[in-house]
Amino acid sequence: MRSSNPVMRNLGSDFNRNQSAGAYQQGFQNQFDSYGAQAGQDRGYGQPAFGGRQDSERPMTVDDVVTKTGITLGVIVLFALINFGLSLVNPGLTLILTGVGGIGGFITVLVHSFGKKFGSAAVTLIYAAFEGLFVGGISLVFAGMFSSQGIDADAGAAIIGQAVLGTIGVFIGMLFVYKTGAIKVTPKFQRIVTGAIVGVAVLALGNLLLALFTGMNPLRDGGMLAIIFSLVCIVLAALSFLQDFDLADELVRAQAPQQMAWGVALGLAVTLVWLYTEILRLLSYFNRN
Repeated sequence: MRSSNPVMRNLGSDFNRNQSAGAYQQGFQNQFDSYGAQAGQDRGYGQPAFGGRQDSERPMTVDDVVTKTGITLGVIVLFALINFGLSLVNPGLTLILTGVGGIGGFITVLVHSFGKKFGSAAVTLIYAAFEGLFVGGISLVFAGMFSSQGIDADAGAAIIGQAVLGTIGVFIGMLFVYKTGAIKVTPKFQRIVTGAIVGVAVLALGNLLLALFTGMNPLRDGGMLAIIFSLVCIVLAALSFLQDFDLADELVRAQAPQQMAWGVALGLAVTLVWLYTEILRLLSYFNRN
């Protein structure tokens, strides 16, 4: 099973949803062998199936995913509040930290994806710290605190809370959709969502280049095309949750090592931050004078 999320894709690269639990475990053993880990013998359901220290072989559970994800989101919120507090005394520093957070978070995801840092608590928490700085700063930018782009101050401040509630609502809604099976995460579904996300990324890159060289910014200027583009991004981010939930569920059923929950937490955080920023951006369009 693959996911369009670059983090979750690597966590589940050796799996197929139609494999048995025993095949899942063998796939994990082969993956960890390639990274220098010593694979253990299959000890049966509920027993450690991988080599290494006893405390690291415990199979991952749903509680692990919930706990690690909660810690990751808590770090994001903490650093977002720190950057917000800094804006009250030094707005310039806040803008700098926002840029550092965005770039640092992107680099951290690349390190996780291509540096074989699967299930690393340190990488996940470093990402959370960077993204917290970014989220805190970008929220204030969209609220109109650092510019005079015609956003009403009171309404701009209100959209932050609305975006948070909207993000939580979409997350809970997609979890319900996944649990009820209203939308099945099939290979065809995976291909469609992944292809759409690639298409959106190409459009966003093209729009960035257009803005840099011509000053035109049709996908982010608040016009009708920009609104449609943001709505498409929100829908794709929501559908990405289904892939993330499905892969996390498979890892739990496969008795993956418990430290892999940190990788799941990172993947979910990436999708949550994307969804939040797109909702925030969309709301800012409607609050312009």
